[in-house]
Amino acid sequence: MERAGLIPVDLDYVGFYDKPFLKFERLLETYLSFAPSGYRSFVKAMPVWLGEKLHLSRLISKQLEGYEKRFIFTEHHESHAASSFFPSPFEEAAIMTLDGVGEWATATFGSGRGNRISLTHQLRFPHSLGLLYSAFTYFTGFKVNSGEYKLMGLAPYGEPKYADLILDQLIDLKEDGSFRMDLSYFNYCQGLTMTSRKMDQLFGRPARDPGSRLTQSDMDIAASIQRVTEDIVLRIAGHVHRETGMKNLCLAGGVALNCVANGRILREGPFDRIWIQPAAGDAGAALGVAQFIWHQLLDNPREPVETDSQRGSLLGPEFNNEEIRAFLDESEAVYEFCSDEASFCERVAHYMAEGKVVGWMQGGMEFGPRALSSRSIVGDPRNPEMRKKMNLKIKFRESFRPFAPSVLQEHTSEYFEIEASQDSPYMLLVAPVRDDKRRIGQEDLEGLNKLNAVRSEVPAITHVDYSARLHTVDATRNPRYYRLIQAFKEITGCPVIINTSFNVRGEPIVCTPTDAYRCFMGTNMDVLAIGDYLLLKESQPESQRVDQSEYLVQFELD
Repeated sequence: MERAGLIPVDLDYVGFYDKPFLKFERLLETYLSFAPSGYRSFVKAMPVWLGEKLHLSRLISKQLEGYEKRFIFTEHHESHAASSFFPSPFEEAAIMTLDGVGEWATATFGSGRGNRISLTHQLRFPHSLGLLYSAFTYFTGFKVNSGEYKLMGLAPYGEPKYADLILDQLIDLKEDGSFRMDLSYFNYCQGLTMTSRKMDQLFGRPARDPGSRLTQSDMDIAASIQRVTEDIVLRIAGHVHRETGMKNLCLAGGVALNCVANGRILREGPFDRIWIQPAAGDAGAALGVAQFIWHQLLDNPREPVETDSQRGSLLGPEFNNEEIRAFLDESEAVYEFCSDEASFCERVAHYMAEGKVVGWMQGGMEFGPRALSSRSIVGDPRNPEMRKKMNLKIKFRESFRPFAPSVLQEHTSEYFEIEASQDSPYMLLVAPVRDDKRRIGQEDLEGLNKLNAVRSEVPAITHVDYSARLHTVDATRNPRYYRLIQAFKEITGCPVIINTSFNVRGEPIVCTPTDAYRCFMGTNMDVLAIGDYLLLKESQPESQRVDQSEYLVQFELD
């Protein structure tokens, strides 16, 4: 509202992406079904609901003083569906939404045409693909609702030896992708944990303590639930295609962030094209309810844009050179101003080619959980030591975590097994590295030892299963970032760079110049490229250095 120059009385509608009373109904029915079990969870949840969540209109009104018009509450999966279809490049498309749970629905499908969406089928709580995956996230020692991507990254280190066990004991999977879960193995309906002791007995071990070392068992369990998840998603996609007869597919919901499953839908599924909301989780649902009001309720026309209308998802705050310079001067930072963009990008590309790690802050911040060229840490993917350096000395995170490549759109199919016409601008598709770019060897390594093998010409972005989470870059969505990779290609011959989010473990992605400089000074990053300013670590005053121990202590504890 500040950016748009609006005050609350200027607003016509305020939307929220849930129906609170329907969700409360589901909670009450669930607790009653399991009573007296679940009393501790009930006592913990009820004060929050009775005090706040059932009175959202009142809470929102307090923050929007002067607003006295209508509030719109859409169903949760309706919001997800709107967020996936309305910004998509399609005039019509099938829609799939998959997450933990909204009010009652945990998955839905339907279709979108023009400025209308319609959801026709749903899977209902407590049977949920998102909650199934989160239960295994918990069981392998990661944090629910934030560690699922770690589970996905861990999966290639293991073998899916428990996939049949999961299908035999935990879920009853149908041909159309619908399923029922054996709830005796789970505890999320009535307890404060995701899994029960029966799950411990099934796998012959308890849930991993988050402070303990990862074992081969954890890796095999991760590989198994990832395989089952992919198979379920593929079955659902096939059923949706048969039911709708449409050639395009739109995806949203937290499960749509599983880019390995998305890649399989693209390669093996029946749809010609797919489009995934970049902020596929609940943040994107907020965007969805706004678009639902605009198009579906107010009947405003929708004109699909060939690339999509998400604008690269670079929808967040941005800072001009004057604002950046004021901060740098106030901080007594040592910097160089470079107004010529070609020269600026060439300088940064040379630093990368020399093995330096660069913090890159340009333009509007990314909306969603992926770094998409505005708040990124970038480096040379050809350097086999770069992944270890970035993980342990800059990101302060687990060594098994892979890094994503940013690749010039027109060169994508030269390095990765993907159609030249298919883009992945939001880093939501995984594709294999091409055979002619691979280096075969050390195939007998197991577990985390797989990290020691150099697997391709771009080893720093090649995961242990020869895959990569693609970020394709074009001159329309990301013009300056595109020129940076072009400059790197001219110097090295390689049209690919490493791209990871500009933050350290446990902190949000940087937003402001203050955030960027603090992260730069608190890590072993070498260069900061912010606006038209270049900063070298070696030139910065000692007084501005940040004590890394706060990051390192947390890293060691975790």
